[in-house]
Amino acid sequence: MSVTVKLSERLVEQARRHAHVEHRSVPKQIEHWSMIGKTAEENPDLPFALIRDILIADQEESAGEYTFG
Repeated sequence: MSVTVKLSERLVEQARRHAHVEHRSVPKQIEHWSMIGKTAEENPDLPFALIRDILIADQEESAGEYTFG
């Protein structure tokens, strides 16, 4: 389910630039930033690099990569 929200033009333009580089859609880029922010708030002692690595590992696991069996 999607929900319409109002965002500043500046944020959307920044997301557009980052999304292009990261090969994401603008909504997916904003979701990505949201997940980083949420994780950082829930874990204030973790450095950004560790948060990024955790989120990458989480995505790889759900994509079926590195499965042994």
